[in-house]
Amino acid sequence: MTRTFNTRMVFRTMGALLLIEAVFMSLALGVSLWYGEADSDIFLLSTIVTLLAGMVGLLVGRRAESRMGEREGYVIVAMVWVVFSAFGLLPYYLSGQVPTLTDAWFESMSGFTTTGATIIPDLEVITHGLLFWRSLTQWIGGMGIIVLSIAILPIFGLNGMQLYAAEVSGLTYEKLSPRIADTAKMMWTTYVLLTAAEVLALWLCGMDVFDAVCHSFSTIATGGFSTHNNSLEFYDSAAIHYIVTFFMFISGINFVLLIYLLRGKARYFFRDEELRWYSVAVAIFAVLLTLGLYIARPGWSGVEMERAFRDSLFTVISSMTSTGYTISDYMYWPVVAWVVIFFLMLTGACAGSTAGGIKWVRLAIILKNGVAEFQRRIHPNAIIPVRLNEKTVPQQTINNIMAFLIFYVFIIVVTVVIFCATGVDFDEAIGSAVSAIGNVGISIGQFGPSGTYAEFPTVAKWVMSVVMLIGRLEIFTVLLLFTRALWRK
Repeated sequence: MTRTFNTRMVFRTMGALLLIEAVFMSLALGVSLWYGEADSDIFLLSTIVTLLAGMVGLLVGRRAESRMGEREGYVIVAMVWVVFSAFGLLPYYLSGQVPTLTDAWFESMSGFTTTGATIIPDLEVITHGLLFWRSLTQWIGGMGIIVLSIAILPIFGLNGMQLYAAEVSGLTYEKLSPRIADTAKMMWTTYVLLTAAEVLALWLCGMDVFDAVCHSFSTIATGGFSTHNNSLEFYDSAAIHYIVTFFMFISGINFVLLIYLLRGKARYFFRDEELRWYSVAVAIFAVLLTLGLYIARPGWSGVEMERAFRDSLFTVISSMTSTGYTISDYMYWPVVAWVVIFFLMLTGACAGSTAGGIKWVRLAIILKNGVAEFQRRIHPNAIIPVRLNEKTVPQQTINNIMAFLIFYVFIIVVTVVIFCATGVDFDEAIGSAVSAIGNVGISIGQFGPSGTYAEFPTVAKWVMSVVMLIGRLEIFTVLLLFTRALWRK
């Protein structure tokens, strides 16, 4: 028997979430007022509109049944990024600093999904309030809007369990506490502490407070929005580059492991197999890129070698964690370096982090299953399980990962075809498709480190926005909404 969809509960929850967005938007209003900029009235209007929309949602859902099933959970989780982006575009569009509604939507969705692709060709003329809002949208979307919300939703009489299950529907479903709200609070506390630590570190190294806050928001969220046209290359400081590199790496680690480490349970941190895969991959590819740059330009001095290593390490971690910051334009590197960067954009970092991509836990399980399959062929009667962290991986999990990879590749192929149909060159179409689904932001060609998506075809921008959302929610949360089985439950 099909259970009635609880529409009022959806409205009630979305209303509560919009009130949260309005609070965050008021922070950008405060920044605009602090700098005495002309767009403060736009932020005030945007905040009021978002606040009123939230109140309307609560009003419509005031008599909702106190139940939330899987269908409601998946709908809300998918909708929250759309709705947040729709209201989040208001400051962009109403201020006139982003010329079209399409561009405003693209920038807003890119922010909340932590993609970091931008349509703004000159960031130097953008007001402080809007620059702050860009970075803040990434910070909000980084840890997950839902993970933040479930700690607050009980105030409105709402249960966040189904939202949490839908938000972390992949390999990251793990509670640190019997109470889901406590788990959310621990994650966000860690998130805030890391952000504050980076702000302090960057400020001590000479970055002004505003830039330190904005770049810390984007770093910890692995988003990549900068306040300067040439990203972090603007700062000719090894200290700043290494600090950002460190925090990008940390942000690519499963936050559950970080919480274990902070709580003194280091054995869980250092014994985690996915973390080892991630760390080793960073080391190997950083060395390979450094050697590649050296071979391409022999005779470098010690200083030049340090810069080659710094550029390589930064680019590897930025690509793998889907942050998308740059301190060197890799389009001037050997073509083989592009291939490596492209591969890293696909791999991603660790599950349970703010990074995008496939994730190393999935890759590790697939590789282990491949090795096990060879052994099964040799010993057909033997039971040869796949193990991760000394635990047997269920066959259902392996099947889910295989399905995920198939859909991942399929979406990339379809996206490339659509991009090419709109007039985008083939290599740039591939780069943009992988960048979108992996929430990376940087690509190749004119959409590389020095370029923007300002000249991207309008249809392609809308398609790319959808792919950003699919990648952010790891495919199944979005695609499940279009299956009959979900709606027949």
